[in-house]
Amino acid sequence: MDLGLNDKVVFVAAASKGLGRAIAEEFGREGAKVVMCSRDEAAISKAAREIAEATKAETLPIVADLSKKEDCERFITTGLEKFGRLDVLVVNAGGPPPGRFEELDEAAWDKAYQLTLMSAVRLTKQALPELRKTKGNVVFSTSTSVRQPTQYLNLILSNAIRAAVHGMLKTLSKDLAKDGIRVNAVQPGRIATDRLIQLDTDTAKRTGRTAEEVRREYETSGMIPLGRYGDPKEYAAAVVFIASQRASYITGVSLQVDGGMLQAMF
Repeated sequence: MDLGLNDKVVFVAAASKGLGRAIAEEFGREGAKVVMCSRDEAAISKAAREIAEATKAETLPIVADLSKKEDCERFITTGLEKFGRLDVLVVNAGGPPPGRFEELDEAAWDKAYQLTLMSAVRLTKQALPELRKTKGNVVFSTSTSVRQPTQYLNLILSNAIRAAVHGMLKTLSKDLAKDGIRVNAVQPGRIATDRLIQLDTDTAKRTGRTAEEVRREYETSGMIPLGRYGDPKEYAAAVVFIASQRASYITGVSLQVDGGMLQAMF
């Protein structure tokens, strides 16, 4: 299936590892030019080089701390200086740390707010003039906890602030439709990344188990109907599809990629 992404310019935030890296590589395989960022210069340069070698795509690594306004702006402007256009923006950021409500001070809330919500606001605002020219689209990479937050009691930072991102995207999807801009989200469930190892380790410490025992419970108890954690490539494929021309009539949608884990009908 031709997804119509050849020579499109895609900006993928937080792409040195995990889901962001997988998304950037999948766009590269579809022939897109990929602008990617991370706070870690060595990590993002290595990831960009490896993706270029594996996919033959043009990549541009940029050092940016997405919790800072000036870095969000530089990510977009530097990519535009190189490629001259922006067709797809993938808003992604490392998730806030785990913690229960009583454990978190105001500094933790502010840090999560800057990284999770304000990076989405700033990147989208910076990209909009170019997206209007290309009739491009935005994909927010978020979490299934937005739909069912009570299953992750130690992720209150993520649960609260990602919900704000979804409120924003739903409003934007209607507001920007007149400009031909689509706005969607893709929600990962239990996808096997370093982030999930961190979360499983936190759960293990709180419950007196090992991280391996936590994972085994998810995979064998029926909590995940497909019986396994997802591969980052499976998640990336969903993001790339919803950003592609094949999904040209889809906007305002939150697509879960979770092996059937969520029990909600909508």
